[in-house]
Amino acid sequence: MLEVFLVFLRLGITSFGGPVAHLGYFRQEFVERRGWLDDRRYSDLVALCQFLPGPASSQLGMALGQLRAGYGGAVAAWLGFTLPSAVLMVLFAFGATRWVGIASSGVVHGLKVVAVAVVAQAVLGMSRTLCPDRARAGIAMGAALLVLLVPGALAQAGAMVVGAVLGWWMVPAASSEPGGDAIPATRGRGIAVALLVIFMGLLLALPAAAMLWPGTIWPVAADFYRAGSLVFGGGHVVLPLLQTAVVPQGLMGNDVFLAGYGAAQAVPGPLFTLAAYLGAALPVSMQFLGGWGSALVLLVAIFLPAFLLVMGALPFWDALRHRRGVQRVMAGVNAAVVGVLLAALYDPVWTSAIHSRADFALALASFGGLVLARWSPVVVVLLAAAAGALMAW
Repeated sequence: MLEVFLVFLRLGITSFGGPVAHLGYFRQEFVERRGWLDDRRYSDLVALCQFLPGPASSQLGMALGQLRAGYGGAVAAWLGFTLPSAVLMVLFAFGATRWVGIASSGVVHGLKVVAVAVVAQAVLGMSRTLCPDRARAGIAMGAALLVLLVPGALAQAGAMVVGAVLGWWMVPAASSEPGGDAIPATRGRGIAVALLVIFMGLLLALPAAAMLWPGTIWPVAADFYRAGSLVFGGGHVVLPLLQTAVVPQGLMGNDVFLAGYGAAQAVPGPLFTLAAYLGAALPVSMQFLGGWGSALVLLVAIFLPAFLLVMGALPFWDALRHRRGVQRVMAGVNAAVVGVLLAALYDPVWTSAIHSRADFALALASFGGLVLARWSPVVVVLLAAAAGALMAW
């Protein structure tokens, strides 16, 4: 558990660029560097987390922690990956006026540029393993085209569904055989069922608590839990739900909400830590423990569904993935994941970071450092941040 916590703490400090970039950081760390699992099993977990509602990169981290050190490892992975950005977001809530320019600084721009290199490395590495034939390469290209032409979370989910259908129809069973040993997540199926029951119970119980204690933090926590339970597509998709939970209710102005959204783009780790900012920015009458307690309640409320869902699904995932029909379906889904990553490499990663020849040069140099020189992502991130600050100066 300590090993898992320390590894994810370092990733939580250095993983800039949003959920798509996080998949690249995780793959480089756990597939290439540490060898905790192979590319095919990693992509299986990515596909599972893409199908579940909630923050996919955080769910993937929880799954990796569970495979390494059990349920305690899942909690340790979440703590390590989430803690740095959550603390930064709470501090930003306390001093937003002084930190208002951070999201447009040269350092942050350099971090956005290095995310291009990280995602490009992930697309390159995963395509070699997951798209080795024309059928799966075609599925990946089709998924990329669909997501680019019809932007939004529904298009991403649709690409996964179409990939599953085409995989079942086009991919031979022999070529879709899962590699490596079984994912060792079959322990405690009874616990997994209990976690899924708890998930549904909280989905019903928290709104009841909100009606019993109006004017407290519980109605907001119920809204955040529901957002984490039902939203597909990651952090950007959940923002309208969070805005509806706090701004129309008069808990904060839209300018305060948008300031937190801008800061969330500038910090490492999951975008869902915006919940910590919103908890700390609540009116004084709804805060406790100086705002830190409110931030913790909303942070747990939005991430708890992700934990319950992925821990409840993991023990059954391995049994399903060894059925031949499921293997063909997963081969198609994995190819579609590559296509979705390829589309995301352009939008939003490339479009938000590359605005000049100098930006492209920095992205190319970062890609060379990761792929050719095989430097640590930490080194590449720090060099890109310094280069971004120098370019801005």
